[in-house]
Amino acid sequence: MSTKKAKTKNEASSSRGGVGGESVVADCGRNKSTCGYCKSSTRSSISHGLWTERLTVNDYQALLDRGWRRSGCFLYKPEMDKTCCPSYTIRLKASDFVPSKEQQRVRRRLERFLDGELDAKPSEQTEYQDVSFSREVSGSVRKSLGAAKREQNNEVEPIMKDLAEQIDNAVQRCIQSGEFPSNIQIPKASVKRVLSAKRKKLAEGSEELVYTSNIAFPIVAAIKHTESSERGKNVEDNRLSPEAVSEKLLSAMNKVEEFTGFSVKVSKGHINFLSATGVTSSDRNEGEESLCATTTKSSSNKLHARKRKLEMHLKRSSFDPEEYELYKRYQLKVHNDKPESISETSYKRFLVDTPLIEVPPSGYDDEEKVPPCGFGSFHQQYRVDDRLIAVGVIDILPNCLSSKYLFWDPDFASLSLGNYSALQEIDWVKQNQAHCSTLEYYYLGYYIHSCNKMRYKAAYRPSELLCPLLYQWVPFEVAKPLLDKKPYSVLSNFTKDSLSSSSPKAYETIVESTREHEDMEQGETNDDDGDEMYNSDEDSDSSRNRNDIANILISLDGPRLRYKVLSALLSLPSPVFFSDNQIFKSL
Repeated sequence: MSTKKAKTKNEASSSRGGVGGESVVADCGRNKSTCGYCKSSTRSSISHGLWTERLTVNDYQALLDRGWRRSGCFLYKPEMDKTCCPSYTIRLKASDFVPSKEQQRVRRRLERFLDGELDAKPSEQTEYQDVSFSREVSGSVRKSLGAAKREQNNEVEPIMKDLAEQIDNAVQRCIQSGEFPSNIQIPKASVKRVLSAKRKKLAEGSEELVYTSNIAFPIVAAIKHTESSERGKNVEDNRLSPEAVSEKLLSAMNKVEEFTGFSVKVSKGHINFLSATGVTSSDRNEGEESLCATTTKSSSNKLHARKRKLEMHLKRSSFDPEEYELYKRYQLKVHNDKPESISETSYKRFLVDTPLIEVPPSGYDDEEKVPPCGFGSFHQQYRVDDRLIAVGVIDILPNCLSSKYLFWDPDFASLSLGNYSALQEIDWVKQNQAHCSTLEYYYLGYYIHSCNKMRYKAAYRPSELLCPLLYQWVPFEVAKPLLDKKPYSVLSNFTKDSLSSSSPKAYETIVESTREHEDMEQGETNDDDGDEMYNSDEDSDSSRNRNDIANILISLDGPRLRYKVLSALLSLPSPVFFSDNQIFKSL
């Protein structure tokens, strides 16, 4: 790539904040490497690269919609029909998003943590990394539905253990006093949390039901089994009911209220623990950009709930020492990177440097179509009680929020911060459509059907995959049967007849390019690979004209030409955009 000796005044000002700048890229050719997905020992991962000096948000939006992604200032695109693990760009329309049960659990879990009802504890389950620099999400997504349901209902908190011990002590006192037979085998008591949705329905006066235990029912069953085996079947008159057993246990638990701060009542055989409604917070507005929970730190009684405050701060991409320290901890503990492999320089090159020309809210040609933060590259900080727990690296573009990377505090692994941040980013797109009507989509990076740890992305529904040949968006449900058969598939439902009738020259070009490509040897790196990609003139995407990349400047190791000029010189069909493999023929 050529070194620029001087910048004009307009170019210098446009690189930070203006929209008058132009995109300048240089072709880096084909790259072959080992694969982080299939763990191939050979250099089976094949992609094409561009080095970007600067890039407008409209041009990068157009490149995303042709299968490109960025890592710092480097753009790359898999050679889909050659690489070992074809990577399809995946997105969803935020307004159509329907959260799954697991995704709803992630929200509730974090809300409980903010309410002080759940502690963040280190987990052996870690969040998975998209090694092609896309989003990471929680390993809890991979749990079975049954396991997830058990986790939701049965997460054991310290106070629940204390309450269960009090019930067990009450059972022993009833046995010693002769109220329960001494020769029965009674299981240990368990205490469960009452779901928030049921608390108000079951509330009594100013109190709110928080925990409950059904130990009376297994006690009655144990007594019935013991007496039936010893005396025969005529024991109906002497058998205790669950209601009577729970009343006896309540009488024996005379110190529980003093010990825990909860009041204890029985209802229909259940032992219920109630607290004043002020102890737990009511549902807060999850859609707000900054979530805040009232902070109430308990010092006198460790069993009282502690309120926490979650805040999110969106800032322009820049180096932050606090973020870098969190990134180092994340890479060392979650991905087991070696300390010598992590440096400030590599961090900046990966997650701070950006070629995107910054667009402030007041610097766009149509100010009514810009969100309050503007367009460009951002870091979204997540803080709990002012402690930085996660950072999402994102690009905000005219049509989408594109998620690039997330790193988080390993001490908070149990909160599934990858999932939670994705849900927040989807909410952000919904909210900001009021400011920018074209901002509709959430891009999750690349989807690899043959890689199990990438399957979580399809759980964000309804999603779409980008066809690698015709650049049409295809519903995931339509694409899945094709990908089940083979990793690489042309997803668009275009036939030879429909394409040739709309543009015979384009069809002939694709056929000829495909033949040339099939004759190429895998070892060649910079020769003509053909495979010119075509977007039909009948493309209905309303943003296609705005995001046409014809004006991108191509660096030729000295002189620069616009892509549309190169297209004319090389007699490429029109409209033509970046090809799947070698982009700039004869360069």
